[in-house]
Parts: sequence; C-alpha cells; structure tokens
Amino acid sequence: MTTAESLDFERCYTAVQSRDRRFDGVFYTAVRTTGIYCRPSCPARTPASRNVSFHRTAAAAQTAGYRACKRCLPDATPGSPEWNLAATVAGRAMRLIADGVVDREGVEGLATRLGYTSRHLGRLLTTELGAGPLALARTQRAQTARALVESTTLSLADVAFAAGFSSVRQFNDTMLEVYDATPSQLRGRKTPAPGPVPGAIDLRIAVRTPFRGSALLRFLAARAIPGIEVAEVGADGSGWYARTIDLPHGPGVARVDLTDLDDVGTSYVPLRLVLDDLRDTAAALARMRAMLDADADPVAVDGHLSADPVLRPLVAARPGLRVPGHVDGAEIAVRAVLGQQVTVVAARTAAARLVAAHGRPVTTTVEGLTHLFPSAATVAALDPTDFKMPRARGRALIGLSAALAAGDLALDRGPDRGDVRRDLIALPGIGPWTADYIALRALGHPDIWLPTDVGVRHALARHEGAVIDPEAWAPWRSYALLHLWTSLEG
Repeated sequence: MTTAESLDFERCYTAVQSRDRRFDGVFYTAVRTTGIYCRPSCPARTPASRNVSFHRTAAAAQTAGYRACKRCLPDATPGSPEWNLAATVAGRAMRLIADGVVDREGVEGLATRLGYTSRHLGRLLTTELGAGPLALARTQRAQTARALVESTTLSLADVAFAAGFSSVRQFNDTMLEVYDATPSQLRGRKTPAPGPVPGAIDLRIAVRTPFRGSALLRFLAARAIPGIEVAEVGADGSGWYARTIDLPHGPGVARVDLTDLDDVGTSYVPLRLVLDDLRDTAAALARMRAMLDADADPVAVDGHLSADPVLRPLVAARPGLRVPGHVDGAEIAVRAVLGQQVTVVAARTAAARLVAAHGRPVTTTVEGLTHLFPSAATVAALDPTDFKMPRARGRALIGLSAALAAGDLALDRGPDRGDVRRDLIALPGIGPWTADYIALRALGHPDIWLPTDVGVRHALARHEGAVIDPEAWAPWRSYALLHLWTSLEG
C-alpha cells in the first residue's frame, strides 16, 4: 500500500529494488517487519513488497510509527523537487517549516502566511504529505539536531535549543523516539574535532547530482556585493562563497565550498555557519539550501532540455546546472530594481553604494564581510534623489521597499507565485522582467522565461536559423535560461 495517492507503488518499489539514489527525498520506504523507514537507496536487503509502505515525508513515516534507519540516515536527503515544481500549498508550507516558521510563530503563524485557517491547513498537509504541521516541524527539528549532534562540539543543551526544541527533555524524548538512540549515544558514534573557526558550525547540504558547482560559483562571484558577499574562484573553477545573512534572531555568516559533482545520485556541499544566535541554525540552513537550488532533480531537468537541438550541446557541456536562489527575497528584489536596464557590473556598483551608505555594520571572521544588506524599511525611508539612477527607478525602488516593509508583499516562498507576480507588477516601475527575475531568484520558480533579457537575446543570436521554441522547454525554462546565460561565458 501507499499512504498518498500521488505515490505509485510499483514505481516506488522498482526504485527501491534498484537502490536509485535519484529518489532519495522524493519518498520514504517504511518496513513493517522492522519498524524502520529508509531512503530508496538504502544498501540493506530489499524488503518483500508485502511488508512495505511508501510515504511522501519522513514525518509521515514517523507519524505511522516508524523510526529512522541508522544505516542510510533517511533524513540526510534533499527535499522533493515537486515542492518547487508544483508549488502547492504543501510545498510552500514545507519551505516555511524548514525555515523555522512553526518554531517562531506557531501553526497559526504558518497558516496565516499561507492564507488558510490552521485547521484547514492541517487537513491539506495530512492529505498530501501524510502528517500535519506540528509533526512536520518536529521532524525538521530532529533532523537539524542529529546533524548538530554528529558534526559539532556544541553541548547537547545548546543543540536542543539551536534545533528549535523548547526543552532538553523534549529534545531527548524526540531523538529517542525518532532515532532509537539518545543524543549522547548519537554523539558517541562520531566525536567531531573542534573546528578551526571558534563558534562555527560545520554542516552539509544534501544535493542531487550531477551538481555544476563551478557555474553556480561564477554566477554568484560575478554579482557579489562588497561588504555582504565574498567569493574565491580557483583555476579549476571550484572555490568558495560566503555572505552575511540577516536572520530572525540576529546576524550570521554562511560559507559554502563549491565544486562540480558529476556522479548521478546524492552528494553533499560543505556549509559553515557562524551565528549570533544558535536558534537561527535551521533558518540559515534552509536559506542556503534555497540559494544552491539543492532540491532540484538535475537528471529530469537535463533529460527534458536535451531533447531540444538548441539546448542539447549546452546541457552536455554543463550537466547539473542550477538556478541560483537567494537567502532574502527583499534583498534580491531591491537588487533586481537596481539592475533594471544596466549591466551586471553597474548593478553591483549601485548595490555596493547602497550597502556602504545604509547597510548595518557587523563584525565577522571573514575578511570583506562587514555589513548586512539594508532592510526594506531602511530603503523605504530614503529619498529617490539619494540614488544615482533615473528618478522613476528610484521611486520604484522606494515603493517596492515600502510594500515589503509594510507586509503588503512577501517574498518568502509562502504566498502563491501568481499572486506575488500580480502584486509586483501592480507596483509603479515594476515590469514583467523585474517581477519574473524576482520569481526566479527569490521564489525558486523553475519555469521562468525572460524573452526581453539582453543576455538571452545575445545567446539566442548564436543560433540564428535554428527553430527556437521556449514553450517546449516548460516546465524547466528557468534552467534553459541559465544555460543560455552561462553559454555567453565562452
């Protein structure tokens, strides 16, 4: 049997038999005879079909009474790519839960952000994901806690509160129930060595591979704003990217090491966090996952786009290309307006001036990271004449920031994408290109197409005479867009 209508039993069982790592995080296998749940690629002996059920989330398997496999660690997987593709209420809820909204604002706060009553939201999530918002948040806390227990030297009490638990007792009880081991037993299996940076938390971001980390790094490095972002690109294309993040309880710094990962399956990107408040661990991790487009299914995307003769050589040259997301929707919205009708270099210069003049100074351990990006309220309080840009664009920037500061516009992946686009275009000076670029970077929309973009036009000009049919690239046109932009690099 399966626990959700959208899961096909035969397809899921075939994936389990072949230990197909591409399905890790898409569904979970629960084994009735052992009482455990696993990822599809678990190396253990394949259970008989009569003894298994399939679940959309780890929380659903836990709600059904199963505990996590100690061998394959099923929680250390990317999220389902369907959450970005369909962007249903359930998918949007999962993004907000991962960001810690339930821990900070409760189920009522989550429901309000999604535009539902808490009771109706509970029914929706239970129907689609097999668990309600409290169970989903509880699983998220347990996953974060296990990663901290096994990879850091934080005290177990600090781990409990960093992961979002309200008490050490709740932390101990949950870990024992989910993992059949106490926090002390989990740590005993792997004693981490102290890191070279005091106060740093070293974690890993699970990604489906192939993963074109070098292309993602170059994209971020070319747009890095002095003061809030730094990047180093090596001769082989690998390197690192770091930035400041304005988190719910205080500032933080995140750094990721990026390189190309070519195997098909699941791998990991090293992440280092230095936070003013450990309660922001889950939020920082979720936002960096969004920036890396960590939940994408590159095999499905590349397979679809490769069917087009124009895109086929581009995909072959850069398999696993990602759409760069962002850690803060308000920041990327401001940067999008600054970038209207100017080059990447000019947009970066304008943003650097804004940060230097109005960003909040912070102290970090990374050279070059000195500020947080100005808040929407700070930008909204400025005068359009403060910006070295056409007056109309300055007014558009102030109006956008005012809407964000007042809460009339939210760019946190909670609202419906169509509603966000409509609200953006209704603002003076915000046209389709700006609204769609914000959807690409802030909302993780996988099917954005920018036909008026100068870079797109230049890339397509190289294919003069070829039949160009962007409609055939749906629902992955955002990835086609990145392939065209990246092809201009040489």
